[in-house]
Amino acid sequence: PLVKIHAEDLFFYCTLGVILGGRLGYAVFYQPQLFTSFTEGEFVSWNLLRLWDGGMSFHGGVLGVLAAIVWVCSRNRLPFLRVCDYIAVNVPFGMFFGRMANFVNGELWGRPADLPWAMVFPGAGNEPRHPSQLYEAGLEGLLMMVVMLLLFWATRARFRPGLLVGVFTAGITSARFVVEFFREPDAHLMEFARETGLSMGQWLSIPMILIGLFFVIRALARPPLASGARAPA
Repeated sequence: PLVKIHAEDLFFYCTLGVILGGRLGYAVFYQPQLFTSFTEGEFVSWNLLRLWDGGMSFHGGVLGVLAAIVWVCSRNRLPFLRVCDYIAVNVPFGMFFGRMANFVNGELWGRPADLPWAMVFPGAGNEPRHPSQLYEAGLEGLLMMVVMLLLFWATRARFRPGLLVGVFTAGITSARFVVEFFREPDAHLMEFARETGLSMGQWLSIPMILIGLFFVIRALARPPLASGARAPA
């Protein structure tokens, strides 16, 4: 549904969407004080811009990417759902390598565990913990990679606008919901998780699971496009 120049625009704007959406989402959902706090040193720096201190939100990144897709599609009169379908097939590759990077960096570790594969992470004390980064790499990355590639190449799912992105959205957020049971919440959100019974990541995943299922049902309820046909925007 798009040509080379559109793909290049999407790559650029989606990269911005990941960074800006991820950071703003983290501030909105997890640490609102970043908007009003500053760090004094040789120069006064706004904490919202201190990306090197950590703090990016998966759900904020998703919203940032959606905004980027809307922008490119509206400028070029591209069919929004079909573009989302084609992008969704590629995202699990990035999720896999991103979670593996979290593991290598020893960050975003899991809850304490008494299991043969539990690990001690630098900075997380002496307790063995779930390697939740590997769980996410397996579910959000490898599993979704296989599912999306099979749907794209072995079925006619790409001719049902919204089906691939619906499966991706429901699948990856369901994986996130499950892994959150094994992942250590951020220190400032532990009390929230205890009070509500679910982590912030799980609460944010629930509406996205429902949205994904909506698009799956919607796509299956409509007739598929003919091969090579262009869906309406």
